[in-house]
Amino acid sequence: MTSSPTFETKADPLEESFDAVLMAEDVAHQSDEIKLLRTDVDGLKTQMTDISKASARPALDGAKGMLSSTVTQDFVARYLRRGDHSGIELKSFSSASGPEGGFAVPQEIDGLIGATLRDISPIRAIATVVQTGSAGYRKLVTTGGTPSGWVSETAGRPETDTPDFNEIAPPTGELYANPAASQMMLDDAAFDVEAWLADEIAREFAQAEGAAFVSGSGVNQPRGFLNAAVTDENDDVRAFGALQYVASGASGGFASEDALVDLVHTLRPAYRQGASFVMNSATLARIRKFKTADGAFLWQPSLAQGQPATLLGYPVVEAEDMPDIAADSLSIAFGNFRAGYLIAERSATRILRDPFTNKPFVHFYATKRVGGQLMNSEAIKLMQFSAS
Repeated sequence: MTSSPTFETKADPLEESFDAVLMAEDVAHQSDEIKLLRTDVDGLKTQMTDISKASARPALDGAKGMLSSTVTQDFVARYLRRGDHSGIELKSFSSASGPEGGFAVPQEIDGLIGATLRDISPIRAIATVVQTGSAGYRKLVTTGGTPSGWVSETAGRPETDTPDFNEIAPPTGELYANPAASQMMLDDAAFDVEAWLADEIAREFAQAEGAAFVSGSGVNQPRGFLNAAVTDENDDVRAFGALQYVASGASGGFASEDALVDLVHTLRPAYRQGASFVMNSATLARIRKFKTADGAFLWQPSLAQGQPATLLGYPVVEAEDMPDIAADSLSIAFGNFRAGYLIAERSATRILRDPFTNKPFVHFYATKRVGGQLMNSEAIKLMQFSAS
């Protein structure tokens, strides 16, 4: 007698559906584990690749995160403190010589120098600053011209005026600082050489460039805005590149505080947005005593920390390189310096470590190319302390 095959049949359809759900959950769980394992493997491969690249070629300036921090630590601990540049990839600025050409400062130090310069040099904080990749920088500025006109539906379209193009090429010079420290200080681990070096370079750079942006000659240095041609002609007839002045009404002084109001409204309304006064502290001390007819001071202190004080509603920037009030002096500037003055600089600061010239001191010779020039003479007005 032949036996028939035995089949197991679920008596309860609900129990069969539960088994199917459990089986699907097991499959999904296994799939998630496989995905996590693949992610871990891919991440490990990426880390190994990064480590391999880093060991073969250390990161240069501009690297981010931990690699950039490691490069900076090596730069400070090995090159600045001991003069040892072996094993550290540094950008050389001379194809004929190695370390003698100077090295590019790592990102953290160079960023600290730039931030301190903005705090110390007031013109840098309000002017237009561009980073250049070469020694020369040129900019075109248009003047005049009428780009549009009104006509009837069937009338002819006459040619409009063509704007005039003027080229701006800011004179540049090499700004340098040469601070020194003894080797004993550099060997002391408690001495923060990075902060000291950034502070020393920033202060020396700020002092030199602050004077150049105001009254620089333009010979191997920026041309200051006070070194431009000065006339009392209005914007419509004045030559390009010449600044307009407003007379104070008295030689070496103010005929009245109304001269400041005239100075403000000589500037076109389009430039008043973002405009500011620039003067030194001695001039500001005299202006702070001015009062209106009802006894209110023209100068208003700041109501919030970090905000500048205002004069006639506009911020006041104290630049100690502006001249004191004297006969025919140009002691006050008012305008939109963001539109009026251009600073062009090479982004990289170079440093050369010199332990030989002045033993036992180690000099750090830092250089940077900086240029500057008046960009738009309509955006800045001057007050001349004269009768007319």
